[in-house]
Amino acid sequence: AAILCVMLLRSHYWIGLAALGASLLAGCVASSPVRKASAAPPSDAAADDTDYSPEAVERRTEAHARYAHGVIRELNDEMDGALTEYRAAAVADPANEPLVLDVSERLLRLKQPEKALDLLLQATAPAEASGVLFARLGLIYALLGKLDAAMAADRKAIQKAPSSLAGYQQLALVHLEKKQLAEGLKVLDEAARQPVTNAAYFADLSGLYVAFGRAGRDDTIKPRALDALNRAAAQNPDSPLLLQKLAEGYDYLGEPGKAADYYLKLQERFPRYPGIREKLIQLFLGAKDRKRAMEQLESVIREAPTNPRAYYFLGSLALEEKKPKEAVEYLQKAILLDANYEPPYYDLAGAQINLNDSPAALATLARARAKFSQNFVGEYYTALAYNRMKDYSNAVNHFTACEVIARATETNRLTPTFYFQLGAAHERFRQFEEAEKYFRQSIALAPDFSEALNYLGYMWAERGQRLPEAQAMIEQAVKLEPKNAAFLDSLGWVLFKLNKPREGLPHILKAIELNDEPDSTLYDHLGDIYAALQEPQKARAAWEKALTLEPNEHREAIQKKLGVSASSGSAAP
Repeated sequence: AAILCVMLLRSHYWIGLAALGASLLAGCVASSPVRKASAAPPSDAAADDTDYSPEAVERRTEAHARYAHGVIRELNDEMDGALTEYRAAAVADPANEPLVLDVSERLLRLKQPEKALDLLLQATAPAEASGVLFARLGLIYALLGKLDAAMAADRKAIQKAPSSLAGYQQLALVHLEKKQLAEGLKVLDEAARQPVTNAAYFADLSGLYVAFGRAGRDDTIKPRALDALNRAAAQNPDSPLLLQKLAEGYDYLGEPGKAADYYLKLQERFPRYPGIREKLIQLFLGAKDRKRAMEQLESVIREAPTNPRAYYFLGSLALEEKKPKEAVEYLQKAILLDANYEPPYYDLAGAQINLNDSPAALATLARARAKFSQNFVGEYYTALAYNRMKDYSNAVNHFTACEVIARATETNRLTPTFYFQLGAAHERFRQFEEAEKYFRQSIALAPDFSEALNYLGYMWAERGQRLPEAQAMIEQAVKLEPKNAAFLDSLGWVLFKLNKPREGLPHILKAIELNDEPDSTLYDHLGDIYAALQEPQKARAAWEKALTLEPNEHREAIQKKLGVSASSGSAAP
């Protein structure tokens, strides 16, 4: 498998292998039979096969001596001299497979493939040369661009060691280099059919399938990669490296639940293993499992109580859980621990807006504006804060600043929802033509955006403008959300404006029935419709009900209707 490590350096494809790249590279070392030369001297052949002829003993003695000199020179940072000694050791004893593999790997790392080729040709000359040696020979041929020779060596490796993945890896990667995806997949399928019970074998095989899946568009590749990973998991591996491979593999292959399970096993058995909490937090957030994400973040804080990012994520999660008070506490701690960490300022402002404390949100945003450059998010939250304060002039100004920034730098921010909010701010500021323009932009981007359809239709209905078009838009909104009380009220109201009060009545009554709490506007509209239908008692009852609910500027208008009704003895039209 060390073969794959070096192949990754050459193959244009493997450079782009993101999710499983680290695990495959780790596997190259884990499943390799090669010992690092600096860690131990070259081993003799097995005792029952050892050649004790004077020539053989002399070769082994020279190999040991050369190797020892190489270690000394490496410790003295004399890498060129060390490499010369290592190579001489391998040439002296080419039957010593671990030594040959180790030295050839060093030569490849130092970009000396020709010397590595000479060494491997000597090592594979004897009939008893192993499949691993032929796989390494195939790698070197591939690096030198001799792909036919590489494929022949890889086939020899498979023939000699069918239960070793090395030959299959190299042969498949040569096919990948030649853009022969179908042929490469056949090699991987051949490897998958071997009666192997080695978890590392199948974990690395899964990674190879992933590589082919990213290079092509065969929908059958991902199931094969997943099957290989499941076969690795069936061996119940307990090494940290294999647990990480399984976790990363399942994550990449769209099995976040299984990925989390293996990361949790890794965390339980090896609690100091780096990066695990971060991966678990990412997986739990992706799965919207905020509870377990918060548990991991709280553990991070227990271990590192001055980590501002942990407090930031906890604050963001609390905000998503609709716990703005908790969010404010976490986010303020994040800013206190690192005043130059920008994201918490904006989430803190959002939490303060949710607590109806827009002045505090504006103060938070002012601090951010003093430290950081003007940006879309800061302007957006500022607009929301002014909107909540009903300061629509400032809200419009900051929403407009958002649009200018987004057009210059972040056009993906110009969403249907953004244009809807900009339109609503203009409508509340009584800039109706601007409001219409932005509502239309919102609907153009999302034709089924029911809120925008209803808002624009109702705005026209209120002003007695474009009533047929308003009716069509509101009907479309009701079709999309038939139990939305606000939309039903809009439909009843536009029909009233079209002098069709009898048609509008059932929609208003249905809106009142569906609305969670009694609403003044609904009863006010109901009173107007009953008045138009010449049912003064019902009209008066509806207006009186509206008056008991009305907390704002419409109160005077309702009182006027009731006054006209009382003085005339009939409901005002």
